[in-house]
Amino acid sequence: MRFIFNAIYAVIVSIASLTTASAQSNWPGNKPIKLIIPFPPGGTTDIVGRLVSQELSKQLGTSVVIENRGGGGGSIGALEVARAAPDGYTLGMGTVSTLAVNPACNPKLAYDPIKDFAPISNLAHTANVIVVHPKVPAQDMKEFIALLKKNPGKYSFATSGTCGIAHMMGEQFKVSTGTYMLHIPYRGSGPALNDTLAGQVEVMLDNLPSSMPHIAAGKLRPLAIAWTKRLDALPTVPTYSELGLKEMNDPAWYGLLAPAGTPREIIAKIQAAANKAVFDPAIAKRLREAGAEPVGNTPEQFADEIKKEREKMLALVKRQNIKFE
Repeated sequence: MRFIFNAIYAVIVSIASLTTASAQSNWPGNKPIKLIIPFPPGGTTDIVGRLVSQELSKQLGTSVVIENRGGGGGSIGALEVARAAPDGYTLGMGTVSTLAVNPACNPKLAYDPIKDFAPISNLAHTANVIVVHPKVPAQDMKEFIALLKKNPGKYSFATSGTCGIAHMMGEQFKVSTGTYMLHIPYRGSGPALNDTLAGQVEVMLDNLPSSMPHIAAGKLRPLAIAWTKRLDALPTVPTYSELGLKEMNDPAWYGLLAPAGTPREIIAKIQAAANKAVFDPAIAKRLREAGAEPVGNTPEQFADEIKKEREKMLALVKRQNIKFE
């Protein structure tokens, strides 16, 4: 009897394995893929995600549907990705905020940035920038630092949320320059940008792509960028390194994630399609025009970047005793 039971069980397992393998080889079929962007529309994560998703849809032969799930500095959307079925039909955009800053800042976070995700590819790097509303009476960083020191607490800086990358940049800026600004957190960089443009908040630490159109239009004044060198589009704006603020000169990154446990065969298909997408001449051109640089690396390389950034943020949070609010 036990022999018969074991034989039947073996057949069932074999059929299940063949069915699973067949499903993976036929993935994605005609079923749409949901791409969760953990911030509201208008921010850099949204810009990069939407640009890449257009070409990703062509490469995979099925529609890629964008779903913005803002809040919690990106943690709400990231948690939804972590809890999704690992079948390749739910993907997410991973950022320094969601995979390094939030986990370092909030020990009670409901997901683990290392264990709960399957890295696919780092899609793009972007420069970070500090901008001020034109009403701020400072034309460059030297004047701005002097203004802040003369008026501690008078000026506020807007960010995409508490314990997001911009918040950490702001805290690092205060420490590095010996100044003080009031932190005003928003539910994403889009809303924060809107209030900065309106002059309700004077300063914003942002990713360059979302601020670039407003800088070009003269609605925001850039004081410094986090990048390896000055940008051709902003030749008069120095890097943080040039200003002696090297600890602030790291760029941001935007990568593609799947829930942990997603089959390697599916991860490989998405990674290949994503890399073709970011280096498609039209998409790469639009990314660069927006201030982003295509990366398109491997899952292993992206995983290493995540771990490195997380360790750096853990050290910063500990050093500055930053608490999640």
